[in-house]
Amino acid sequence: MQHASTDLVSAVTPIIERWKGEEGPLLPILNSILREFGYVPREVLPAIAEALNLTRAEVYGVVSFYHDYRENPPGRHVLKVCRAEACQSMGGEAVAERLESLLGVKFGETAADGSVTLEPVYCLGLCACAPSAMLDGDVIGRLDDEKAREIALEVRA
Repeated sequence: MQHASTDLVSAVTPIIERWKGEEGPLLPILNSILREFGYVPREVLPAIAEALNLTRAEVYGVVSFYHDYRENPPGRHVLKVCRAEACQSMGGEAVAERLESLLGVKFGETAADGSVTLEPVYCLGLCACAPSAMLDGDVIGRLDDEKAREIALEVRA
């Protein structure tokens, strides 16, 4: 396991070096790691903290605050379903439960076959088209059972 950790730190070192001299470098470093790997491995947080003269707790606090900084590799598809009040009031809870059933995962999980990660979000700005979701960066409004089935078929293909 130590070998994998060393490889990850080696892989992120150029990213850290690229940004550490900039003002407010933590978010650009985390965003670059996210773009490169699809997640922010917990094993690299101490290296980031050391390079920026921050505590590990400070770095972890930022990573855990923003939901996009996941700790594990995501599935091939990422489905974000709005759980905010406007979407809930338009039937979002029933559609969310339907998606969990169709996909075989709970919120915050990745399917065992690696096909999809299901994530909650708390507003996509599509309140007029509630309930809404985002699949791989593409927004979906007026989410209903039919669209939920289409999504399940698409991510399992």
